[in-house]
Amino acid sequence: MIGCKRVYDPPEAADGQRVLVDRLWPRNLRKAQLQALWMQEAAPTTALRQAFHKGEVGFAGFTQRYREQLAAHPEHWWPLLGMAGKGDLTLLYAGKDRLHNNAVVLAQWLEDELDRQGPPSSPVCYANEVVPT
Repeated sequence: MIGCKRVYDPPEAADGQRVLVDRLWPRNLRKAQLQALWMQEAAPTTALRQAFHKGEVGFAGFTQRYREQLAAHPEHWWPLLGMAGKGDLTLLYAGKDRLHNNAVVLAQWLEDELDRQGPPSSPVCYANEVVPT
């Protein structure tokens, strides 16, 4: 399961692996307090983040542009996909809006990728076939 949580919310055992996915370090938070990894590269670019916060682009436009950035750089989110495949993953963000932030978009992106990949298939069985020698 992939969840999203404000970085200022206390950690819980159900969080699993916790990863901060903001480009900037959260205000008033010491690095020792985080108890999580920090993956800046998985965050939207500074220009996109600033355009969203200034209101120059709405959440739908932000989502579309951020998803384009994610598609162009799978190396930035691929490790998160691996973590999600192994257990619970909580994406941390500093913003106040719990519904309209980059972690929500990233979580949906990762869920879509997990669904697209599907469960691993077993190898084909050739037990009844004769192998030429």
